[in-house]
Amino acid sequence: MKRIATWLLYATVPAAIALQFMHASLVWEFIVACLAVLPLAAWIGASTEQLAQRMGSTYGALFNATFGNFAEMIIAIFAIRAGLPGVVRASFTGSILGNLLFVAGLSMLVGGWGRDTLKFNALAAESQAGQLILAVASFLVPALFFRTALSAHQPQLIHRVSIGTAVILMVSYILGLVFAFRTHKTRLAAAVEAPEMPEDKRWPLRRALLLLFVSSVLMAFIAEGLVHAVGAAGRAWGMNEVFLGFIVLAIVGNAAEHSTAVVLARRNQMDTALNISMQSSVQIALFVTPLLVFLSYPLGHPLDLIFTPFEMLAVVLGVGLFSYLVLDGETNWYEGIQLLAVYLIIAVALYFLPA
Repeated sequence: MKRIATWLLYATVPAAIALQFMHASLVWEFIVACLAVLPLAAWIGASTEQLAQRMGSTYGALFNATFGNFAEMIIAIFAIRAGLPGVVRASFTGSILGNLLFVAGLSMLVGGWGRDTLKFNALAAESQAGQLILAVASFLVPALFFRTALSAHQPQLIHRVSIGTAVILMVSYILGLVFAFRTHKTRLAAAVEAPEMPEDKRWPLRRALLLLFVSSVLMAFIAEGLVHAVGAAGRAWGMNEVFLGFIVLAIVGNAAEHSTAVVLARRNQMDTALNISMQSSVQIALFVTPLLVFLSYPLGHPLDLIFTPFEMLAVVLGVGLFSYLVLDGETNWYEGIQLLAVYLIIAVALYFLPA
């Protein structure tokens, strides 16, 4: 039965590509595309896990986070080209909170169940929490500036503020990598070393790279159809733009690191699991967001950093709660429940948010 379900899920990949050329119902195109992202994300996750095993926990988490965010980045590029900047901004905030509250919360719950505590490197968590607080500032300041500029009848100034903020975020992200991989590499090592993968479960390097390349290319095709159909699906189901981006696209786009982080937490590799969720959020906030701000201008639809008040409130709450819970270097299953509860409260409120 499990094998049949797996093959049916695999079949959604060619089906999603075929529906794009058949001009079928956009709602069905959206549903099948969402399902098709799951096996592709699983292939990306499996190949990156194989490659990450050769890199150690810190480099491996960065590598996992990078390719875990690949799907979301491709979806965002197509959404910008389609003139949906609101969906893109919502998917970014949703991705950040999805990783911090949903992925980390589920990892704590699954990994902590049956164990008193899960240990991880407190300094690594503290340094990435600091980067997330910088991300909060990058969300708040441009949005508040825009409202000030709007009252002064000069809303065009937000373009300059967005570009300037994007440059600062990109530089900060690069310096964060220097901190993690050069100046403080030994102090940020895992508190619990990950066991070596058994030789019989290791793939040849060529196989892992080939699967990663093929699944990434297929993901680009699926992402185009997903973005093309998202508006029709939202209207058919009565979902607002913010909910679609914040919850639906963020969960679908981050399926790779969702599964990888939870599996690693269950194996008591909480350093790598938390690193994946934090690295992914930091990378979205400090690298992917500014990169797409730069790319949005040639695409003809400027992606300015104007987030809604509710999105800003949600990010402040999520980052604040997550940072408070991880600063002591240990966690348990009930802290995971707390993070999941906050995520669900935000999701319920977003579903009923007026357009």
